[in-house]
Amino acid sequence: MTETSTSDTRERLIAAAADLIASAPGEDFSLRAVCDAVGVKMPTLYHFFGSKQGLIEAVIEHGFDLYLAEKKSMEWSGDPIQDIRAGWDAHVAFGLTNPGFYTLMYGKVRPGYSPEAQSRPSAILLSLTERAAEQGRLVVSPEQAAAHILVTNIGVTLRQIILAAPDPALSAAVREGAIAAITGVGVPTNNPLAAAIEIAAAYPDILGKSETQLLVKWLRTLSTNQQS
Repeated sequence: MTETSTSDTRERLIAAAADLIASAPGEDFSLRAVCDAVGVKMPTLYHFFGSKQGLIEAVIEHGFDLYLAEKKSMEWSGDPIQDIRAGWDAHVAFGLTNPGFYTLMYGKVRPGYSPEAQSRPSAILLSLTERAAEQGRLVVSPEQAAAHILVTNIGVTLRQIILAAPDPALSAAVREGAIAAITGVGVPTNNPLAAAIEIAAAYPDILGKSETQLLVKWLRTLSTNQQS
């Protein structure tokens, strides 16, 4: 078997398992069915993955590849808090469109274990909260902010998958609550400029994207000069 055909067989096994998982979200799948779909014997599957768990982890990796490909195609605003909002909505949309993948990626809980692939989107989120912290827009650490956003994002997505009913109003309400918790918006503050920045970033459609970015830049400059 050539290197190319070996790689192709492995990818076809992952694709077959992914198709079975997608067709029956939350249900178990048969290794025999995966092998039959590809036209190989069980020893071939074990050669590539070692066990059923090994195949599942390869499918999880495949799911994160799909998820991150969608993330990369997103149009980022350049404003970290607004991009957290956009990332939240993309996360929920991916889960509702791909419930089979999503429940493997985030819904299968085993104490002390998390798929290695989870670290990739988590790193993107942490980079956004770190930028927000650099701009003085967080009331918690970047690590705590990222964790807060991630766990609430996963929770609201799993709830909608379990109920098999999209609930955009719930998602938006939980999203804004999570963002308020990490930015302090809605909490009495002696820094009205910081509050104005978050309000402007939350509603970019009112002034327009370019105008909002310019306004936030001006407000941030005023806030920085006020503190110096």
